[in-house]
Amino acid sequence: MTITAPVLPAPATSTAPAALDLERLAPGFGARVHGVDLASATDAQVRAIRTALAAHKVLFFSGQHALHPDGQIALGRRLGDVTESHPVVPGVDEEHPEIYALDSASGGFADVWHTDVTFVRRPPLGSVLRAVVLPPTGGDTQWADLQLAYESLSEPLQRLADQLVAVHDGTREFGYYLAQREARTKWEGEQFQALVPVEHPVVRIHPETGRKGLFVNPGFVSHLKDVSDAESRYLLDLFYAHITKPEHIVRHRWSVGDVVMWDNRSTVHYANRDYGDQRRVMHRITLRGDKPVGPTGA
Repeated sequence: MTITAPVLPAPATSTAPAALDLERLAPGFGARVHGVDLASATDAQVRAIRTALAAHKVLFFSGQHALHPDGQIALGRRLGDVTESHPVVPGVDEEHPEIYALDSASGGFADVWHTDVTFVRRPPLGSVLRAVVLPPTGGDTQWADLQLAYESLSEPLQRLADQLVAVHDGTREFGYYLAQREARTKWEGEQFQALVPVEHPVVRIHPETGRKGLFVNPGFVSHLKDVSDAESRYLLDLFYAHITKPEHIVRHRWSVGDVVMWDNRSTVHYANRDYGDQRRVMHRITLRGDKPVGPTGA
């Protein structure tokens, strides 16, 4: 079906809003976008994509063979501000410091549910991932809807979650890498000498839609603030089990030329590591985000 997506405010010289051909994968979560060449998209199409991203959370584009590393970065700059590749991992090469290469041949795995780079004060707004090399079978990626997960909690648990704060720590995943690497990269102008834990609300209010969503993930959350270790473990396990219920998930089987964009403020994702010693290479860029705000305003 063809759905006219609302667009961001356009300059006075803009033409009529673009209509995106969206194939919904679940009510309000996940959509395939047909008929758009991301390498040559019009300004109106890019605005429509940017708005659809907040509404549908994950957008899938197939057949994007004309999109190369330069084009992926250029597309990101049309969608928002592109960050460096990662706070501690350098870009794929000197010409493309914005591209984070997930290469299974060098330990580039993401087989844990996570939201990208939540261990910094301003986690990314979103990510754009491009398939470069794929195994003959396996290597799917799954996304879970954090807003639907919050909304399907019972009201007492929602009220409890609204009051909680989570500590996000990148040390488990990247601490050893940072300690071994002498050269330092920068993230938003800051050079990371160490990964200092940061605090984010367990429930995040989306800055564009106003919807509440859980904002915890097993990849980077170490514990909940001001509760006992046992309570922290039990509550986080409860949230994680609820987030990853099948009805909250969409799954994508990759083909070369696929590009997927997701809203990092309202989703978690998991890359299946079920392809043995076959190689899988993905190129990711991230868009600059803002400081998470919860129901208490903190």
